[in-house]
Amino acid sequence: MNAPIRVALVEDNDVFREALEMLLGLEPDLEVVVAVADGNDAPALCREHSPDVVLMDYRLPGLDGVQATRQLVEACPEVAVVGLTASANLREVDALLAAGAVACLTKDEPLEDIVAAIRRAAEQ
Repeated sequence: MNAPIRVALVEDNDVFREALEMLLGLEPDLEVVVAVADGNDAPALCREHSPDVVLMDYRLPGLDGVQATRQLVEACPEVAVVGLTASANLREVDALLAAGAVACLTKDEPLEDIVAAIRRAAEQ
């Protein structure tokens, strides 16, 4: 069996982050290695936990998702970032993609779509 895809979560909503961490943990090929609430932690979590994919919220305290994505991609270019946003605002999606995210999803998408995006991102 292949090693699981190592996933990091950067999400400031405690309930959403904990639920996502639990649900992703049920997937046999995914392993949530760290979950943090602040974009400032993104580059350090990358160096410390070596995730394959980071799920990045758009609205975060400290650095927003765009700034955190930019710093994360600079610090760890081998990591794929998948943006998460509460709305389908094209400006937010475009900003996350321009910062280096490989995909961007809304938080209300079905779990299987989020999981599929993580798997696609890990293959890149």
